[in-house]
Amino acid sequence: MKKIILVSVLSGLLFISCGVSNKSIIRQQKMEEGVSNPTTIEDLKDAISKYQERVADIQLANSQIGIWYKIVGTKYLDNKMYGEALKSFEKALEYYPDNQNLYYYVGVCAGYMSHAALDFGGTGSNTEKMNYLRLAEESYIRAISIEDTYVRALYGLGVLYVFELDESDKAIPYLEKLLTIDKKHIDAMFVLARAYYSTFDFDKSIAMYDKIIENSKSEEVLTNAQNNKKIVLDAAYSN
Repeated sequence: MKKIILVSVLSGLLFISCGVSNKSIIRQQKMEEGVSNPTTIEDLKDAISKYQERVADIQLANSQIGIWYKIVGTKYLDNKMYGEALKSFEKALEYYPDNQNLYYYVGVCAGYMSHAALDFGGTGSNTEKMNYLRLAEESYIRAISIEDTYVRALYGLGVLYVFELDESDKAIPYLEKLLTIDKKHIDAMFVLARAYYSTFDFDKSIAMYDKIIENSKSEEVLTNAQNNKKIVLDAAYSN
């Protein structure tokens, strides 16, 4: 075992310093596995078995690395270190490109990073901020494309459209769908009511605030809903 480890280390150093070819790597693998030029049926079966074990080991290692990147990302996220969290989730996606949760986390981090993308150079440009916001949008949409009932991603995208991108019309179908899945999602109701208001659909906005009032027992929530409803009513009567 010690010889195998030594050979592996030396092989790695040679690869880094000299740029070893694929053929050299294959030869090295053959040495490590004790498989050179199998000819008999028994030798061939033995070679297949050994290389299958190697592939399984690599797959397991890659799987674990992806999981660790996700764990690191969530720890950064818990500590509000959104830039570092974003980097970790991007790395995790290299191992799990079809994981809806990772795309959701990228969306969350990108949204927060847009707030930190200030124009420190005084250029008058908001390009960096918009890049983060569009990354958030793309990530939420990707998460929803993988799991179309993903409530957190539907809500995140709705908030993004209404409060960050000022594209309330785009938020409405996502939030309406969310409320068919989670019919008592009060926060989504507030955002949808705001989206209706922003698109001048005052009747639907008022109806949504009424729904909040019917479904919530929180005094704070009721007060906010009633105050917002009054604003919408005033806007409706003035038109």
